[in-house]
Amino acid sequence: MFTHLLLPTDGSPASEAAIQQSIELAKAIHAKVTGLHVIPEFHVFTYQTEMLEDTREQFTKDSQSHAVKFLAVIQKAAEEAGVACETAYVESDHPHEAIIKVAEERGCDLIAMASHGRKGISGLLLGSETQKVLTHSKKPVLVFRQRWGQDKTPAPAL
Repeated sequence: MFTHLLLPTDGSPASEAAIQQSIELAKAIHAKVTGLHVIPEFHVFTYQTEMLEDTREQFTKDSQSHAVKFLAVIQKAAEEAGVACETAYVESDHPHEAIIKVAEERGCDLIAMASHGRKGISGLLLGSETQKVLTHSKKPVLVFRQRWGQDKTPAPAL
């Protein structure tokens, strides 16, 4: 059975819902969790509008602040459930590679993450980090897909 889950987050509602369900799973199987946020590297030329006016130092400060906020959601949920938890953030322009690397380095045996369900041209152009993790990871990946019911809580993909 699984003993150490990696929970990547981008701070989105889909990620937060996947985190809640992953913490429940971890509690049920007596596993520990590691929360992870991947910060993009700073670029002078970028498609991300928040980088356009920032200096490298300001971008780093803001990105780390967001990471701490996103990871606090995991820490709080784990504490409330009595699940052992560590958190980390790393900087990378390739989140899927960073997720896989951290899973290896930390000895995680399951990666549990949300899928935002982008389809069509937006899915093709933006790509799916979840899809890339699924394609490249040697570790099992549990994907929580967005389902559009009343609660908008992602359902695990089977």
